[in-house]
Amino acid sequence: MTRVEMVALGIGVISSALVGSMFLVGSSAPPAVVPTTDLAARPHLDFSGDLRKRCVESYFEQTLNHFEATHETYQQRYFVCEEFWRRADDKGTDGPIFFYVGNEADVELYLNHTGLMWENAHEFGALLVFAEHRYFGKSAPPDAATRLQHLSSEQALADYAVLLDHIKDTRAAAASPVVGFGGSYGGMLATWFRLKYPHVLDGAIAASAPVLSFLGEDPPANLTAFSQIVTYDATHAAGSAPNCAANVRRSWDVIVDAAATADGRAWLQAGLGLCDPFTSRDDAVGVRDWVKGAFDYLAMGNFPYPSSYIMNGASVLPAYPVRAACEPLAPSFASTKEGNFSLLRALGAGIGVYYNSTNDQVCYSRAAPSNASQVDADFWDYLFCSELYQPQDQGLGGDMFWPLAHNQTEDAARCLAKWNVTLRPHWAQTQYGGRKALREVSNLVFSNGNYDPWSGMGVLVDLAPTVVAVEVVGGAHHLDLMFSNPGDSKAVKKARAEEKKHIAKWIHDAAK
Repeated sequence: MTRVEMVALGIGVISSALVGSMFLVGSSAPPAVVPTTDLAARPHLDFSGDLRKRCVESYFEQTLNHFEATHETYQQRYFVCEEFWRRADDKGTDGPIFFYVGNEADVELYLNHTGLMWENAHEFGALLVFAEHRYFGKSAPPDAATRLQHLSSEQALADYAVLLDHIKDTRAAAASPVVGFGGSYGGMLATWFRLKYPHVLDGAIAASAPVLSFLGEDPPANLTAFSQIVTYDATHAAGSAPNCAANVRRSWDVIVDAAATADGRAWLQAGLGLCDPFTSRDDAVGVRDWVKGAFDYLAMGNFPYPSSYIMNGASVLPAYPVRAACEPLAPSFASTKEGNFSLLRALGAGIGVYYNSTNDQVCYSRAAPSNASQVDADFWDYLFCSELYQPQDQGLGGDMFWPLAHNQTEDAARCLAKWNVTLRPHWAQTQYGGRKALREVSNLVFSNGNYDPWSGMGVLVDLAPTVVAVEVVGGAHHLDLMFSNPGDSKAVKKARAEEKKHIAKWIHDAAK
């Protein structure tokens, strides 16, 4: 798995009388909403267990290429969850549709983790829809790997617009407002869905959406932000052991020096606890990317409570996993061969928080996937090459990694060799407009947490009266989309309350 692929795979009590009258046509002011998503305040709601069982899984015969007059189709999967949907009487409109804008994974992951939708569905009387992104999960066309020309964000957005028309038509719900939800790439898609299809989507919560990560942005995208924030998570300021970042930074030279000889490579293998020997110097030096990948994912999943989200539900990371990974790296290690070996052992133990999250590995296999299938990683890499080029730099000041600047020429050569596509480094900016376009749109909430490495490429300040930024201090990758938890901070509770306020206004305004 390449470095690009590793980083990418990367979401109130109210009376029955008020529920029945919340969104009457002709009302003059947005309805009051209970300013909390804390389940402790609503003990009658239970979202334990596999939430798929509370939904209907369906397949829609979707157009494969929306931008040509062809008739080829594929089967797009989606889930509809109706238990909270309020149908209209003769005085009002149907409840809204809460629409999850699926991203680069099986949509079941988001169905089971997007608590912001589930926890507010009862209060708003919402129909929940979780739509799967084409080519991911079970929504791949036949022979998908050989027909990647139809994999694009533009095609996915058109899928969602057509699917919503179908859902509304089959439920006689033409007047239902639609609120989008998405995290990470899903948050980017939710943003662009509102931008491209404002008549379909009335507003969107775009959590941890790095929509300002593309070349051509003004001011330019901060290409070192990701590594800087991963490093911040490994510092005392973010609750980690004081020596952690410095020890990680030191380890890269130890690895490179050891990689120079066969004896050194065997020593390095033993120190890191790897199952298989290195095949060459380059193979040994390349282990740095594998180590960095663990810190990248742990930073994204640096939640204040144990969570399986970053591991795609396969295992559970501890609360604040970066802090856990930093615990073995707390000491000062002597600048001797013995001290360097102890440093490697500590580094191996630290990344074990991620690579041995199941606590059953006696050694590490670098070939074993941890949280994403290789197919998903490959399809994301195709998107990276064909339209969503998000280069990153590191080690250029302010982070704990070795110096590595992106090389557009090398990236273009790799994309051509692997996918037979020409790299389009500016297409995302041309297609979606970046910051300038966002100043002209409406009804978007961008939430970002300062523990999330992607936040440095997100919208951190208000861009328009209804294009607002919500800060989640101490929050990692779209923490606000998750289910409420006793470990939640005041900051994330406040963020969710702010998001609810905007959702209520969008629904109210759509009913006018």
